[in-house]
Amino acid sequence: VPSPMQITVTSENFKTILHWQYPPMSETPRFVVEIKPYNLGNYTIVSTCVNISAHFCDLSREIHEPFASYWLQVKAIVGSQQSEYVETNEFILQRHGKIGPPKLNLSRHGDRIMIDIYHP
Repeated sequence: VPSPMQITVTSENFKTILHWQYPPMSETPRFVVEIKPYNLGNYTIVSTCVNISAHFCDLSREIHEPFASYWLQVKAIVGSQQSEYVETNEFILQRHGKIGPPKLNLSRHGDRIMIDIYHP
């Protein structure tokens, strides 16, 4: 069974997603994602990303510390066979995450201009 490929972690406005590619198969592949926070030093299964068919996993609830290092890994399961895990590079939210610009709403009330700013 081939391993997942092109594994990337993206994070924008604290929404952190692991993405991967997988070749087409006659049987639908399932995936399992694990996370390793630096302070724990070992991998644990991401409960929301076990036996999933999607090629992504939302890790927003798993990554709590903005300055901590995390590693992620994913494997494929096809029928009764499974691939080797493929590991990401180190991910640090503060270093690799992006924060988008705030949303602005301008409105005019008589001779006044109101500016509402919404944080991302």
